[in-house]
Amino acid sequence: MIRIASLLPSATEIVCTLGFADCLVGVSHECDYPPEVVADLPRLTRSAVPPGLSSAEIDADVAARLRRGESLYTVDEAQLAALAPDVIITQELCDVCAVNFSQVKALSARLPGRPKVISLTPPNLEGILEDVRTVAGVLGVPKRGERLVAQLRAQLAAVAESVRGQPRPRVFACEWLDPPYAAGHWVPEMVALAGGEEVLGRAGERSFRVTWEQVAAARPDVVVLIPCGYTREQAEAEWKALPKPAVLEDIPAVRNGHVYALEANNYCSRPAPRVVEGVEALARVFHAVTG
Repeated sequence: MIRIASLLPSATEIVCTLGFADCLVGVSHECDYPPEVVADLPRLTRSAVPPGLSSAEIDADVAARLRRGESLYTVDEAQLAALAPDVIITQELCDVCAVNFSQVKALSARLPGRPKVISLTPPNLEGILEDVRTVAGVLGVPKRGERLVAQLRAQLAAVAESVRGQPRPRVFACEWLDPPYAAGHWVPEMVALAGGEEVLGRAGERSFRVTWEQVAAARPDVVVLIPCGYTREQAEAEWKALPKPAVLEDIPAVRNGHVYALEANNYCSRPAPRVVEGVEALARVFHAVTG
């Protein structure tokens, strides 16, 4: 049986969705799904960012570390060597989100057996589906991967059909709160499939910093809070604690009470099968606003 070390929550989810949870020998400190699978697995990474910081403090700490050329994560090399994985799954999409790819490649070269490193780097929804195929190929079940991809496509098509012909609210998907960031990669596609019109985010590109003045000028009908790494409750708490400039009152979504927090980790931040559930959740939000 192949032995997999997953340094990426989305990879852990894909492996388990394909039915190979037993192949996981270790996971990242952020892997939390499925909980019954990951609860007792060794944790191979940790974050260098201190816990308990606000959004603004996290942004400042991360920026300072990146300016100094420091990694935001460390890997337990000794434990990884002891687990003797055949494959290590990581990513190249974002150095802020997970262990740096170059760091993992160098680590693999030092490990006994030189485990193969697989990088998942989806720029968009199609890329997420391609990653499912990649992992299924590594596991030796390409047909199972194709079946899962077909199922996910059908679910996405069903959501798009359900909102066809309905009013399309203007949406700002907020990927970080302080400072605000517009969402990129697959999130604008999720918004479109759910029946909304993303006013600032760019599909297939990185998320980027904006100002609340820019958000106000875009006049979104809905603001969706999906800060990376946050639960819905944490996002709501951050929004309540956010120092709110007066310009926020010029945003229709804020003025009309259409600011919604979602479980970003479950449905938006992680490029894994549950993004389909994220599209379904967004459709419910938009329908409540326009229905």
